[in-house]
Amino acid sequence: MNRIDRLSAILIQLQGKKVVRAAEIAERFDISLRTVYRDVRALQEAGVPVGAEAGTGYYLVEGYHLPPVMFSREEAAALLTGEKLMANLSDHSNRKEFSNAMQKIKAVLRGSEKDFLESLEDNIAVVSRRPPVGEEFPNRFLSDIQYALGKQQILQLDYFALHNETLTKREVEPIGIIFMSGNWYLIAWCRLRHGYRNFRMDRIKNVSVSAETYDRNRHITLKEYIDKYGEYDTQPHEVKVRFPAAFARRIGDQKFYYGLIEERTVGECTEMTFMAPCLIWFGRWLLTWGAAPEIIAPAELTERMQILAMEIKQHYLEPRAHS
Repeated sequence: MNRIDRLSAILIQLQGKKVVRAAEIAERFDISLRTVYRDVRALQEAGVPVGAEAGTGYYLVEGYHLPPVMFSREEAAALLTGEKLMANLSDHSNRKEFSNAMQKIKAVLRGSEKDFLESLEDNIAVVSRRPPVGEEFPNRFLSDIQYALGKQQILQLDYFALHNETLTKREVEPIGIIFMSGNWYLIAWCRLRHGYRNFRMDRIKNVSVSAETYDRNRHITLKEYIDKYGEYDTQPHEVKVRFPAAFARRIGDQKFYYGLIEERTVGECTEMTFMAPCLIWFGRWLLTWGAAPEIIAPAELTERMQILAMEIKQHYLEPRAHS
């Protein structure tokens, strides 16, 4: 990138954020801090009102605005790809907002770029094996959760926990959101459980944003949470299980909630491949199907199933006092 293009890009970066640290600019453009200082001074000498706060960063003086931004062909194509991803991997609320934003972006494109996007429109697709969203879990709360994060406000949830199939009311202090293993998760401090929890957004039945605020500085950051708690979530187990065809039909949409990524017919059976974040939870679900499933992989799951089966056997063999 030549210097003129870099100065323009720095100016756009400054307009996109209240305060930008010199280190952020240096990292983005892979330049030294000394070069950042020279570039900012060049913008100031050109009449751009760039202010500076010692130890904080640079900012544009209130009231200064760039002329309308023009997008290159490559940038427009990247945005179109983002729209396709959002349409398949986001929830209903963000999908609508992103579509509205894309309409505004397309409105400022030059005619040649508009033609270019139209030619690409039908040639980019995102295929996602996600369960159909029912009315019980509307999957439209991502925008509300983002608002609460930005304003540091308490969220009140009606949440369905799949491992014990119970619906509970939770009051939480959000610290971040993660897209992981094909699903969006809210990471928050749960006041009911007195600890950090992740809530899968397509299992939230209802959300309300409270007027009550919380102090974000009392909590760990999202990155710290991922580093400390997210190891098993970021390294899911690939599980292959075969079901007799009759059982496979009875499973219905449950398979999606346990991470189904592939399904194929093998003889008279249906082989399903899952990405399971936790083998114990997956094994407990598998137990509900009795002796019907055949575990193909991993061997660790077979071992865990043997332990679970022994626990159940011992539970029912032990004499119990009757009141």
